[in-house]
Amino acid sequence: MKKEKSVYRYCRFNGSVLHAKREIPYEIKLYSKLVLDELCFNWNKEKLEVAINSAIDSGNREAFYELSKVYSHFIWE
Repeated sequence: MKKEKSVYRYCRFNGSVLHAKREIPYEIKLYSKLVLDELCFNWNKEKLEVAINSAIDSGNREAFYELSKVYSHFIWE
């Protein structure tokens, strides 16, 4: 098998220089996404708890059962 050779030729670039934006590190992206997910989860869970409590206070069984089915996904482990 023959060895392949690579030949590079450098030439001067006459156009304008592009400045690349700095990438955000993966760890920071992941951490920020996890924090936002946790905040949304807690906010949705709290809203459901308030809705369930108001359904209990008003005596609305149908709303309570529907909301408790949705709430079961938040407490599942």
